[in-house]
Formats: sequence, C-alpha cells, structure tokens
Amino acid sequence: MDKNKTKYIFITGGVCSSLGKGIAAASLGSLLELRGFKIGLQKIDPYLNVDAGTMSPYQHGEVFVTADGAETDLDLGNYERFTDSPVSKINSITTGQIYLSVINKERRGEYLGKTVQVVPHITTEIKARIKKVATEYDLDILIVEVGGTVGDIESIPFIEAIRQFALDIGKENVLFIHLTLIPYIPVSGELKTKPTQHSVKELGSLGILPDILMCRTSRPLTEEIKEKIAIMTNIEKRAVIQALDISSTIYEIPLQYSKEGLDDIVIEKLKLPQKKKDLSRWEKIVNIISESKKEVKIGVVGKYLELSDAYKSLFEALVHGGIANKIKVNIKKIDSEYFNEDSFKDVNGILIPGGFGSRGIDGKIRAITYARENNIPLFGICLGMQLMVVEFARNILGMKDANSEEFNEDTPYPVISLMEEQKQIINLGGTMRLGTYKTKLNKNSKLYKIYNQEYIFERHRHRFEFNNEFKNIFEKNGMIIAGVHEESGLVEAIEIKDHLWAIGVQFHPEYKSKPFSPVPLFVDFIKVSSR
Repeated sequence: MDKNKTKYIFITGGVCSSLGKGIAAASLGSLLELRGFKIGLQKIDPYLNVDAGTMSPYQHGEVFVTADGAETDLDLGNYERFTDSPVSKINSITTGQIYLSVINKERRGEYLGKTVQVVPHITTEIKARIKKVATEYDLDILIVEVGGTVGDIESIPFIEAIRQFALDIGKENVLFIHLTLIPYIPVSGELKTKPTQHSVKELGSLGILPDILMCRTSRPLTEEIKEKIAIMTNIEKRAVIQALDISSTIYEIPLQYSKEGLDDIVIEKLKLPQKKKDLSRWEKIVNIISESKKEVKIGVVGKYLELSDAYKSLFEALVHGGIANKIKVNIKKIDSEYFNEDSFKDVNGILIPGGFGSRGIDGKIRAITYARENNIPLFGICLGMQLMVVEFARNILGMKDANSEEFNEDTPYPVISLMEEQKQIINLGGTMRLGTYKTKLNKNSKLYKIYNQEYIFERHRHRFEFNNEFKNIFEKNGMIIAGVHEESGLVEAIEIKDHLWAIGVQFHPEYKSKPFSPVPLFVDFIKVSSR
C-alpha cells in the first residue's frame, strides 16, 4: 500500500449509549490486522475533562493507563487486548484537550488576531490530532471511534470535523460506520427499526451518510428486516450488518463479524488489496473458553462492583489466566463493605484490586487476614499491595495502629507514605506516578520464577508507596521485598514468606494482558488457585 494514503474508518453510535462501539472498533481492527494491514485505533470522548484520570469509576468505568502514562477511557484497553496496535497518549482525544490546546494557542497569539471559532479552529485541531496518529505510526488504516450518541450537543464538533476530514483527503479514503440498536419489544414479539432510521437521518442532517450500518440486536435480523432498513436508510442491504448479542465470550465477536462479512465489505469499499486472513487466534481462544471442564472461583474484594466496567481490565486478565491454563474462571464479586467470612468459603483465590479513598478499606484488610491465615492464594494490586503491608504490620509486627497516610496522616506507623515528589502537588489530574517503569526482581522470590527474568516493565497509577523506613523489620519477620525500582528505591512488589501464594504488586499488570498473550502473574495465580 501507498504509505501516504492511510485509509480512515470512523465509527459513530446512535439510538443510545453503551452499545459496544469500542468492542466493534477493536474487533474490526483485529480482523484487518489479521489480514496483514498495519492498523491503529483512536478514541474521541466528547466530555470536557482533559482526561479520564479524575473521574469516578462509576462515570465511565475503569481508567485505563497507557505505556506512556495517559489516563484514558476503558475502550483503549479493548484496543490493546484485541490487537497488537500501539496505543499511547495521542490515541485519546477529549473535548477538554481540544479546547485547552486552542485556547492556549489563542493566548499565545498564534491565530494572528482572528476570531477563534468552532469552525474552523476547533475542527482543524481535531483533524490534526486524527492525522497525527496515522503519520506517527505510519498506518495503513486508522479506526476512529467517536464517543457518545449522534444527536448529543457535545458530539457535534467532532461529527463536523470527520465530515470535513472526508472532504479534505477524499471520500475514497474514508469509510463511515454507524452502530445502532434494533430494540426487541416482547409484548408484540417484534424487532423495531424506527430508532435506527431516525438515527441515520440525524447523522445525515449533519452531513454524513453511513457506508455500513451495524445493528446491535438481541434477535437475529431476518432478510426482510435488513431490506427494510436498507431501503429506509439508503444503505445497500449487504452493508446492513447484524451485531448479535453473544452469550459466551466477547472474544467471539471478531469471528461473528467475520462471518457477517464486515471486513470483506470494508476492504471492498476502501479499495484495499485483498489479503488472506487467519482467524485461528480467535478460534483457539473461543474453543478453550467453551470447552474448558475445570473451573476455578476467584473472589474479587472491591467497592465498585455494581459496575463491572470499573474493573474491566482486571476481570479480563483473570479470564486470560484461565485461557492459558485451559480453566474456566468464575469471578465472585465480594463487596468490601458488606461481607462475612462465609463469603470466602467457596473461593479458590482472593484478589484485592486497586482503588482510592477510605471506603471499604477495613473490609479489604479483613479479607487479606482471612487469606493469609487460611493459606488461600492472595493477590494484591496497587492499593491491594499497600493493604497487605498494613495488615502485616498490624497483625504480624504488632503495630496495631499502622496505616497508610492516605487514610490517616497522623498514624504512628505510616507503613505506606505519600511519595516525596507528590507532596508539593496541588492538581490531581495527570500528576500521579503514571505509565511504564522498570522493576528489578529479587532472584529469591516467586515473582522472579513466574516471570523468569530479572527486569520487568509494568504500568503504574498511584501516589503512595511502601515506606522504606520500615523495610528491615518487615524483612526480618517474613515479608520478602520481591521487586524494586532501582533508581528511586521504591518497593514495587512484596511476598509473604511461607504462604502458598501471597503476592502484592504496586503496578497494574492487568493493563498489559491480552487473551493471546496473558500476563505471567495472572497465569500463575490461576494455576495455583485451581489446585
């Protein structure tokens, strides 16, 4: 392909939110990647926040952290899990970023006295950021997911920008895909196409006619329904793609879309060279998940459990660990504020995830005590590791009031303290220890045996750290310092000696896990728990 002619695919959504545009984009990206194209994925979020870092998990689910330290929407996690495409700060666009950049340029006088307007200045900034990803990674195809729902006021500048983009580079280099909902009305036993018709009409009023229509549905679409949608939306029938709900695993979606011919139509419409694809990667994963006879139950003790997306990468990484062991992973959600010891009677392993704030902390510490005393595999991530340290200090070292300075600044035993470089920071957004750091592993640790290498590179998102003033007393009483950041001396991982499997890590290994390339920590945790 001519590297100067990147093809662009824009995915918009209609009728309602949470239809799965991110999974659709990632699945299409995987199908094109498996044909040999170099693809990239980018997410546009219409909110005014500069990034997702200051948002509660209840707002948009987990905050996903890229290798270069961007705090982004969870869809970038889907992009990384489904493809080998690079994801960094430039793959995430928000309204806040765009307006902040334009206003800063205006303050510097870069617009030479012109009146700064949404068109052309905001739209030009959006287009430049889209183009940057394509040129930076030298892509064959860039897939851009436009967040929100067509008709939302905050999405209009982005819709206008992608309309202009097609004119700027030629419509032959751009494809518009619109994902909508076809609701099923149980009373009448009918699928209703009217919301989709209105959504396409709304998009058309903004100057964009979809080339492909993806219809999210809980019931198969008949040929009659497809024909009706095609006629009423002015889209050819074969480009009306059924996006049927799945009951087993999201990793079946690329196979489903391939069966529907989505990637074939995309290649034809963009006049891309025909290349063979090998779907064995996904077929193997789906077969393992569907055929696994052995099961393991992992208790995840958290406080955002009402919304599964709050722990999206974590739950998926556990599934990946199961795939590697050919074991079905059942996740038991245990609310850290409301549980008793009976909650753990049927679990094979306990995981304490990351988080912020004091709510539910006492419950997490009780869960750690239960796992330690009953020799149940215990995995602490970020805050989970910090609480393993607090629990050890209180119940093994006799420091009854030991705590993290995050929860008690006046504790006599601040075994977890605020990082030195964080003490003068006022702004919360983008100021934590973020992104990839190198960890040196202790050769006498389980962690070293699991990774089978001296240095690992994992992603971080935290402000507080293990207090090295207490390091010696912990080591003398049965805690192993399993990993450190050499340059700063920060403790990155701990283990409890003489326990079946009790590992805490300051980093977030779940961010790097893929179904076809699981993180060794999750693979070993599931393996030991299943015994």
